[in-house]
Amino acid sequence: MNALIAKRVDSGTPDTTEITELAEAAGYTVVGEITQSRRADPALQFGEGKAEQLAQRAVQTEATTVIFDNRLGPYQTYNLGQLLPEGVEVIDRFTLILEIFGQRAQTRKAQLQVELAELRYELPRAEAKTSLAKREEHPGFMGLGEYDESREQDIKDQISRINDELDQIEQTEQHRRERRRDSGFDLVALAGYTNAGKSTLLRRLSSDLDVDENEDLHPDLDSTAESQDKLFTTLGTTTRRAAIEPRDVLVTDTVGFISDLPHWLVESFKSTLDSVYRADLVLLVVDVSEEIDEIHEKLVTCHDTLYERNEAPIVTVLNKVDKVDDAELVDKQEALSALAPNPVTVSARQGTNVDALLERIDAELPDWEDERLVLPMTDETMSLVSWIHDNADVEDVTYGDDDVLVSFEARPAVISQARTRASELATMAAESPSD
Repeated sequence: MNALIAKRVDSGTPDTTEITELAEAAGYTVVGEITQSRRADPALQFGEGKAEQLAQRAVQTEATTVIFDNRLGPYQTYNLGQLLPEGVEVIDRFTLILEIFGQRAQTRKAQLQVELAELRYELPRAEAKTSLAKREEHPGFMGLGEYDESREQDIKDQISRINDELDQIEQTEQHRRERRRDSGFDLVALAGYTNAGKSTLLRRLSSDLDVDENEDLHPDLDSTAESQDKLFTTLGTTTRRAAIEPRDVLVTDTVGFISDLPHWLVESFKSTLDSVYRADLVLLVVDVSEEIDEIHEKLVTCHDTLYERNEAPIVTVLNKVDKVDDAELVDKQEALSALAPNPVTVSARQGTNVDALLERIDAELPDWEDERLVLPMTDETMSLVSWIHDNADVEDVTYGDDDVLVSFEARPAVISQARTRASELATMAAESPSD
């Protein structure tokens, strides 16, 4: 598929780097680009002369698709389609992103979110068709297709159905997170823009490529978190165990942010971000090799999104330090100090400074506490002792004639659960008839 990139800006020089990467991520071969700096034309987005130039270039490059990095209204899409050679499709940035999402969606949740985003994108167009068809008193106005008032209601009904199913999935995932916490796991989420290196960092933090976990408890655990130099490699979430002794830490890689996303698209994927919002710690991964203004803008957007609902501490990870020299790294750290105080600098690809990041994760996660429990000797006592061994750092176990003294260190949630189970054992022992 040959794609011709088109972009208009109100002023300045149009940058087509990201839209080109998005097109390539979707499987297109970019064969050229046409840009313009001027106010948007209501009918064509481009000015009339530039639009004609676009049509000529499409013929020359044998383009099958023209991809605008601007949002196209339904009339602009129709008018451009009439101007371009027959068979050449016109799509905009958001249609392209939905196309990529559709290709990447592997799980039921991801597929539902893609479908929801597509419906949210289509709804205002269906509403426009309804309104204009009524006003013009004939269907097919401006080539927008046949007027079907029921289509608008169908879309709203489908959106409602998908939201209900996503809510059910989120309840299941929330239950899974709580079970993980109850089992002594600290939950760490990777956030940041797409292509910042989150998937590579996940692999680097992982303690083992073979994750041996109960699939019912951790069905999202994956032994091969994919790492590619592409946008949107990760659409769903992938979770791996990290090597931070004596803690049991699960790190989840989530869908990457991307610039200039409309509210309806972010809203469609908000349930994916629940893995971030409900984590014990968030690692905000940044590509430090990018221009400082771009990094600053991305950090602002990430903070706006994360601090809206997130209560966990956020640690900024400046990744890809292998691509910058020491002087540039220092300058960028100073320039970003207000948004990224005390960041950790790493190269996930080369493994540089990953040990320091693991130490920082350990320091930022909730403190472990010391506990000593006296357990009555019952038929269930050894089961509890075994559970404490699995979920805590046991310092000593002393067996007496009638009781067991266990000294250990663990997360507060594990200590709370151990105390509850110890209390239940004591109650059972008190109720049992003495020999």
